[in-house]
Amino acid sequence: MQTSIVAWIKPFVEKMLEAFDTFQRVCYMIIAVIGVVVNLLAIVVLSRGMCGLSTCTTRYLVVMAAADVLAVVSAVILRRMHFYFSGTFLDIYPYCNIIFVLMCTTRDCSVWFTVNFTLDRFVLICCRKLKSRYCSRKTATVVLSTTGFLMCLKNAPYYFTSEPRVIIDNVPWFCDIKPSYFTDPGWVEYSRFDKVVVPLVPFAVILLFNVLTVRHILQASRVRKALRVQRKGENCNDPELESRRRSVVLLFTISGSFILLWLTTLVDYLYYNVTGKNPNYYNPYEYIFGQVGYLLQNVSLCTNTFIYGVTQSKFRQELVSVVKYPVMAVILFIRKLNNKLTHEWCKSQRVFALNLKTKH
Repeated sequence: MQTSIVAWIKPFVEKMLEAFDTFQRVCYMIIAVIGVVVNLLAIVVLSRGMCGLSTCTTRYLVVMAAADVLAVVSAVILRRMHFYFSGTFLDIYPYCNIIFVLMCTTRDCSVWFTVNFTLDRFVLICCRKLKSRYCSRKTATVVLSTTGFLMCLKNAPYYFTSEPRVIIDNVPWFCDIKPSYFTDPGWVEYSRFDKVVVPLVPFAVILLFNVLTVRHILQASRVRKALRVQRKGENCNDPELESRRRSVVLLFTISGSFILLWLTTLVDYLYYNVTGKNPNYYNPYEYIFGQVGYLLQNVSLCTNTFIYGVTQSKFRQELVSVVKYPVMAVILFIRKLNNKLTHEWCKSQRVFALNLKTKH
């Protein structure tokens, strides 16, 4: 009876996995195109410094967008190229191994730059004495550079976790994780450390600082509103509260988007740690759940630009201006070319008419 049930379910599972594989290919292609385009646009728009943001905030957002571009290129375009092209030089060992290390590094940088930005917003809103020293362009550069350097050091050992799958004509092809990675105590502890650094600690830090920020804002808002009512007898608009509101909206949408899109990966990590199940031996449904989590964490690389557009009116204006500029430049070039051709044509017609008159 059990054998017959398995035989009946197996074709359905195969079709489901095939459909999911097609779905992944389409999604990753969309992520690759959108992720590169929108993040490059964000870098151009923010670098102009005309979005009404401080230089410190702009530095964080630009570097976050740059990390997202690199993550899309490494994790989506290069890492997933075997979906569309197999047997390219990127599948040769150690190139595939280098791409894997680059993917892990850029992913971690993208995550921890979000943590850095959350901490910067917390200091800006809640720590008045520390604000002038910490929330500066110089400090932002030091923090981001240090974070990037630490993430490179943290992921460098991944280069030694892979080995070539096959050797054809003395050329090593493809990268497989060494069996010792799953059994050697050192590598097991390193894998746990990696999962703690991303995503457990970022989740905890972002949630903690967001809660503290909300509590501080609520307390400050009640005090300021009470003071304004006592002084003026009415509750007028407060520019300080309005400025804080915009900062909080930007902070919460960025960090909230990160939490939602990484939540599936976090649940998957907790699941295989609690159950002790190796992800390499997942059943089809567990496999799909894990891959959906990985897909969503790649979607998080594309969301920040849309968040800026929704929450920041000046960013929308600058984005429209940047997008319109090449279009208007092309239109202007076509007009000049058309005027030049028209002028040359009229000149030739005058010369022709003059020659014709001379002959007669």
